[in-house]
Amino acid sequence: MPRLSVNEIRSRFEKSKEFNEIFDAFEQAIEQRIDDIELYRLLFWNPSLTPDEIGLFGEKLAREFPAVAYDAYMWLANVFEVMHSMVDNHGLALQYYKKAAEARPDSPEPYLDAADCYEPDLKIPPLGMLIEFLKQGSQRVVEPKVFYEKLAEFYDMDGNDEMSGYYRRLAGGEGTPGEETT
Repeated sequence: MPRLSVNEIRSRFEKSKEFNEIFDAFEQAIEQRIDDIELYRLLFWNPSLTPDEIGLFGEKLAREFPAVAYDAYMWLANVFEVMHSMVDNHGLALQYYKKAAEARPDSPEPYLDAADCYEPDLKIPPLGMLIEFLKQGSQRVVEPKVFYEKLAEFYDMDGNDEMSGYYRRLAGGEGTPGEETT
């Protein structure tokens, strides 16, 4: 196969509906060591790809170019949060927010974006999973106040007044993490 230019790769990522054509363009982008996340964003948003296919490309991109892993995972999470909603991919969004947090643990965005994707009417992703993820994040970021506020809100939604109050006090500067009772 002749070598594709960056513009040809971009065009295939954006417009192609044929998986093999997209896959070949992706392989060439990797071989050419193209690590421009803007190019791969087009690929992630290609509506002809299934969630599994998008994940396959994103995971490979993150392995090949660790420097863009955080951005790739954040984009995958964003794509899954808004696309493919008919098959409920909020769980996939949370999975990629977690991977982004692993790539850059002190960044608040993956945690807060995951919290923002919660659908209270559908109760997805599971509230307990989001609470645990936010707790982890609150221990890793420099300014955890917004995490405490979100945790208080989630515990309130869950009907746990004691934990909601605990995190409200932490958000207000009272108490220290680790004193929680439940």
